[in-house]
Amino acid sequence: MLRLFLLIASFAQLLAFQATAQQNAPVNSAPLAPNAPADRPMSVVVADKADSEAASAAFEQHIAPAIKKARATLPQAKNRFLQGLPSGQAFYVTTRISDPNGPYEQVFVRVKQWQGTRVQGFIASQLDVVKTYQQNQLITFSTSDIFDWTISRPDGSEEGNFIGKLIDADSQ
Repeated sequence: MLRLFLLIASFAQLLAFQATAQQNAPVNSAPLAPNAPADRPMSVVVADKADSEAASAAFEQHIAPAIKKARATLPQAKNRFLQGLPSGQAFYVTTRISDPNGPYEQVFVRVKQWQGTRVQGFIASQLDVVKTYQQNQLITFSTSDIFDWTISRPDGSEEGNFIGKLIDADSQ
């Protein structure tokens, strides 16, 4: 299910990208289905800063249509979440978290609560670069910081995850 996990870390002259596929009602604690789509990591390593910036810009441009589609459909997904998803379904949004020194990771957050323009949820992704956050940590952020959304179903299928599906299509 959690197909996309984008990791961008800038260390001296190194930039690494790594992608793997993560209301006011209580969070549904249903686990991911055993047959949920598996994570499929992707890494790109660039040796110097100029190439790092170019690679970062190219990647952002590549995923821009997926982000646009996700944001366009987010209001409907949000409404479904607020009305209450069926038993066994879970709602995730994708956002970025960062350390004070700048490296960031794109992560899945399992939404707990959504009030106005503020979203609260638990980091569902394993963190590799950002050290000031932990998996399962409760965080709050603005809806403007959402890049994608995913609804995970108990049968292993999912809706949304537009960036993850793009990354998966690239790797085939």
